Amino acid sequence: MDKKLERILSKVEKPARYTGGEYGVYVFDKSEIDTRIAFCFPDVYEIGMSNLGMKILYGLNNEVPGVWCERVFAPWPDMEHEMRSAGLKLFGLESGDPIDEFDLICFTLQYEMSYTNILNMLDLAGLPVRSQDRRELKPVVMAGGSCAFNAEPLAPFIDLFVLGEGEEVNLEVLECYRAAKREGVSKKEFLKRAAQIKGVYVPEFYVVDYHADGRVRSVRAREGAPEIVEKRIIRDLDKVYYPVKTVVPSTEIVHDRVMLEVFRGCIRGCRFCQAGYIYRPVREKSADALIKTGIDACKLSGYEEISLSSLSTSDYRHLEELCDGLLDWCEPNNTNLSLPSLRADNFSFELMERVQKVRKSGLTFAPEAGSQRLRDAINKNVREEDLAKTCRIAFEGGYNTLKLYFMIGLPTETDEDVIEIARLAYRMHRLAKETSTSKRGVKITVSVSCFVPKPHTPFQWEAQNTIEEFERKQELLRAHMPRAVNFSWHDPRTSYIEAVFARGDRRLADALEEAWRSGCRFDGWGEYFSFEKWMDAFRKTGLDPDFYAARERDTDEVLPWDHLSCGVSRNHLLRERSKAYRSEITPDCRVRCTGCGANKMLEGGVCDA
Repeated sequence: MDKKLERILSKVEKPARYTGGEYGVYVFDKSEIDTRIAFCFPDVYEIGMSNLGMKILYGLNNEVPGVWCERVFAPWPDMEHEMRSAGLKLFGLESGDPIDEFDLICFTLQYEMSYTNILNMLDLAGLPVRSQDRRELKPVVMAGGSCAFNAEPLAPFIDLFVLGEGEEVNLEVLECYRAAKREGVSKKEFLKRAAQIKGVYVPEFYVVDYHADGRVRSVRAREGAPEIVEKRIIRDLDKVYYPVKTVVPSTEIVHDRVMLEVFRGCIRGCRFCQAGYIYRPVREKSADALIKTGIDACKLSGYEEISLSSLSTSDYRHLEELCDGLLDWCEPNNTNLSLPSLRADNFSFELMERVQKVRKSGLTFAPEAGSQRLRDAINKNVREEDLAKTCRIAFEGGYNTLKLYFMIGLPTETDEDVIEIARLAYRMHRLAKETSTSKRGVKITVSVSCFVPKPHTPFQWEAQNTIEEFERKQELLRAHMPRAVNFSWHDPRTSYIEAVFARGDRRLADALEEAWRSGCRFDGWGEYFSFEKWMDAFRKTGLDPDFYAARERDTDEVLPWDHLSCGVSRNHLLRERSKAYRSEITPDCRVRCTGCGANKMLEGGVCDA
C-alpha cells in the first residue's frame, strides 16, 4: 500500500472504501499485462459496488488475456481533501496505481447528478477535464450507461461514448485500442477507427449548429462518422458472459447479495420511463441457466441472499419455475430469495408463498399516480383493484410493511390527481388494518418523487413543473396525507437540475465545469447538493436552465439527442404522447406488438415478449 494512502486512511470515514484487497478481486503480474483499464463509478464505493453493470464488465474485461481492469470510485469529500493535501492521485483499488498511467478510463453513467464527480475524478487523476486538452492516445476516456443516450452535456469531456449494452461493443473498442497502441497511431486516428464500430459515438466528429433562439438547428457528422449512432444489444442472454465469481466487499454496501438478471427490456411501455424504452426489446434468460448461475454464485461468494433483477421481475414468464428451482437449494442452505420490481397486477398468493419460505421482507409497489385517469395517461396499466387485491393477499399472508412509490408533476396532472395519492394511501392503510395477520401492526410508507422528462420517451417534449409548482403540490399532498402513513418526498431543486442535464445540449458543459470548480460534488446527496452554486454557474456562463427544464419542445424541433438512437421510432413516441393526452392505454408487448421499431435490432425481428 502507498505510504501516503496508509497515513491518511485513519483520518477518513470508512477507510475500507479505499483499501481494496476484497475476496474475489482480480490481481495480475504487470509484466503480463499490455492494456490497463480503470473502471470508474462516479459515486461512493457502497453505491458502485451494488451496480450490476459494473460487476459484469469488470469480470468480462478481466477475462481477456493481457488486460487488467481495476475498480475506481469517487472518494468521499473527506478522502478527497486528504488526497489533495497529500498529493495522492486517484488510484485503482486492485493495484493502488494512479489511473493516469492506465490506457482506458471508463465511466458508467447512471445518473445526471453524478456529472460533477466525473470531472472531479479526472482532475484527481491529474488529467485535464476537457478532451481537447488530452492529446495523447494514453489515456482514452470513455463512458456508457443510460445517460449516454443524451451524451451532449458531457461531450467536451469524454473522448467516446458507448450506446447500449456493453458486453460485445466494449471488447470491440478494447481490441481497436490495443491495435492502435501496437501500431503507434495517434489518438485521432484511433477515434476515427472506433467511430466505425456500431454503438460508438465520438462527439469530436459531430458539429452542432444552433438557431438564434438557442434551439438546435442541426447535428452534422464528419470524418466519416455515421449520421445516426445506433445502440448495441445482446441478442442471446444465455450465451453472453455473466459473472459467477464476483467481488465480495469488505464493508457494507447497498445491495450486498447475488444478483440474477432475468431479462432485459420491459413489456409495459410506461410513458415516463426511460429505461423501458432504451433497453427494448425484451430478451429473457432461461430458468435453467439462472438457477445454475445463482447457486454457483452463492457457493463462491458465501452470500445468503439472491435477488432477481429486471425492470419488472413478475413479468418473467418462467418465474415460478425459477423460484422453485432456486428455493430447492435456498431453503436447506438458509438463503433468502427476494423479488424486487414486482407489479401489483400480477402478484399471486402462490408467488408470495414461494418468496416467503425463507424469510419475509417488505413489499414495494409503484402505482406512480393516485387516480386511474392519470395512471392510464402514463400507461401504467395498474388498477386500484389490482393493488387492493395484492395488498390483501400480502397482509393476510403475514406481511406488515408496504412501500408505495408515486410521482407528481406528470403530464396532464391536476390537483385532484395529487390529492388522490393521499386518498389511495388511506384506503391501503385501512385495508391493512382490516386484513393484517401480523402481531406487530402495519407500516405504510408513501414516497413521492418529482417527474423529470427524459430523452427517448413519449414525454421527452414535455415541460417540467417549476420548482414552485412542485412545492405547492407537495404542500397540497402533505395536507391530505393520513397521519398514520409515513410520507417522504424528493427535493424538487435536485430534480430541476437533473432535468436540465437530462435534456441538455453540449453548451451546458461550461456550466457543468463552472459548478464543479465552485465546489459542486456528490450532487445526488442532499448534504452536498448546493442549488445556489448551480444557479450561479448558469448565470456566469450565460445559460438559462429553464430553457432546458421548463420549456415544452415543439414536436418538429431537432432535439440534442436525435442522432443517438435507442431503436424506438420518433413516430411511435409521438403516437404514445398523443394517447397520453387522451388517457388511452397501450397494451403490453405480449398482448400486441405496438410497432415501436426495437424488434428490428434482432435477427428475425422477434423478441421474447
